[in-house]
Amino acid sequence: MNPIRRIRRFATVLAGLAAALVASGATPAFASRPPVPGESGVTTSSSGAITPPVEVHTVVVGGMPGWQIALIAVVAAVLTATLAVLLDRVRTARRKAIAATA
Repeated sequence: MNPIRRIRRFATVLAGLAAALVASGATPAFASRPPVPGESGVTTSSSGAITPPVEVHTVVVGGMPGWQIALIAVVAAVLTATLAVLLDRVRTARRKAIAATA
């Protein structure tokens, strides 16, 4: 194998992995903001009471019901199987046509 092709393939794989990492939304460690010295995240109110940091709970509103997801998966599987059978029949018919003329 040509060394240039090997290097090109390695660079392509590396670029693909980097793109996948960026697309997944992962924040690298060097991009996060370091904590400010002296702050622990605990705040005090005007009355002097210590309040812990607020916990944020994600609430999913809307979305797609499970039966719709299952229906989409079943339809995709049926369409894929149908396409595979049709392509196989076309390929088999071409082979028979070529063999008959030869």
